[in-house]
Amino acid sequence: MVFQTEFKLKVRNRGCHLITDEVMNNLPSLPKCGVLHLFIKHTSAAITINENADPDVRHDLAAILDNIIKERQPYYYHTLEGDDDMPAHAKASIIGYSLSIPITNGKLNMGIWQGIYLCEFRNRASQRTLMATIIGE
Repeated sequence: MVFQTEFKLKVRNRGCHLITDEVMNNLPSLPKCGVLHLFIKHTSAAITINENADPDVRHDLAAILDNIIKERQPYYYHTLEGDDDMPAHAKASIIGYSLSIPITNGKLNMGIWQGIYLCEFRNRASQRTLMATIIGE
């Protein structure tokens, strides 16, 4: 069985946001065994897996990325869309655009403390689109 769907996430402010429930609410029942592949169709936001319990992790991750990749650097050429645009592209490339998550017994087989994050890197975020592909039996 192969199933594919595209859906939009609700608009979020800049930062790292737990979206596991929103993703699952946009999917059909999962197969007994397989893989969920998620792909974000944007170059200034990313998806990753990290801590699902303590919101301080989301705050700290965003702060770390802002510290590593700063805005308004003199070596940026791509600046017409705002101070946050080029740093957003760099952060998205570092974090990544896709995830593959195993499915076991009809559920995502993640660790107990793992959740799916949307990392929104723009100050004036737009609605983000995810492509989900489920491959399974």
